[in-house]
Amino acid sequence: MSMAGGRHRSGLVRLAGCVIAAVLSAPLPSALAQDLLSEGEVVKSRTKPIETFHIGRDDTRFGKLTFLGGLEVLASDRKIGGLSGLISLDGGSRFLAVTDNGHWVSGKVEQKADGTPLDLKDIRFAPLLGADGKTLTARWGHDTEALTLDGSGLYVTAETRNAVYHYPWPLSTGREKMIGEVALPESARKLPRNAGLESLAAAPDGSPHHGNLIAIAESAQSGLHDLTGYIIGPSGSKRFTLQRQDRFDATDAAFLPNGDLIVMERRFSLRDLIGLRLRRIAEEDLKADAVIEGELLLEADFNTQIDNMEALAIHQTEAGDTILTLVSDDNRSILQRTLFLRFRLEE
Repeated sequence: MSMAGGRHRSGLVRLAGCVIAAVLSAPLPSALAQDLLSEGEVVKSRTKPIETFHIGRDDTRFGKLTFLGGLEVLASDRKIGGLSGLISLDGGSRFLAVTDNGHWVSGKVEQKADGTPLDLKDIRFAPLLGADGKTLTARWGHDTEALTLDGSGLYVTAETRNAVYHYPWPLSTGREKMIGEVALPESARKLPRNAGLESLAAAPDGSPHHGNLIAIAESAQSGLHDLTGYIIGPSGSKRFTLQRQDRFDATDAAFLPNGDLIVMERRFSLRDLIGLRLRRIAEEDLKADAVIEGELLLEADFNTQIDNMEALAIHQTEAGDTILTLVSDDNRSILQRTLFLRFRLEE
């Protein structure tokens, strides 16, 4: 995230000039352990525990969320800074992230049975590659901001290009090439470069949106305008609107197992200082032409352990608890932090 197209096609994935339809209807890949980025570069890192979310207080319950704990991540290589998209794997014991400068980052999470994070290990990174094997950095398509996993593979947004890239799964070596790009409507391609597609989520099995991607623009023309979202599927794209409130921008989204969508929002300015907000959108409200407000789950400010919050992932424990993982983008700056926070959703 930086703080400072053609006619609409009816298919979803464009590969070598062809449209491949219905690939997203495949079931979600199994979360069994698989090698990730085995040929990636290993990064030395250490973590500092974050035991309370509200600074100076022992509160653990925040509305429907219980704070489990968090980590501040300190790495030897700044290339793994700028974490902007995230998926949780293997019951939260592993993760795959994408950075805003075109890199994959993987790691293992040492955790308690309830999902409380204790440490991060075996962190590796590798550059995202285009279909020709060249890095996205070499082609100026590397402002990658969100990441989601579906039965047909991985999908990554590139904000400055307003594109959605399709990659194979698993990323066993980290040298896997891009399969192609998702066909997007012209209005999505024309979003402002620094306020383009920032949030991306794949609907779960059993959802009426299964087989679709949900993409949401980061910001809007002004505080008087709402955020634009898209339901992108094999038969084309449909548009909806997310009400923008209090100058918050959308930075990521992830589906709950029941089909509801969680949207993470961030505010960062001299006027407002820093803020975080989580909104829950009911499954039935997510539809074409809808103007959506959603349910406020969490709002936090500089009195809490937050930074430039950019990435959101959701998984379930063996006990069936739903865990939200929130990660911040430090913009590779010594003035900011990479945070790894976890909450349990209380239903």
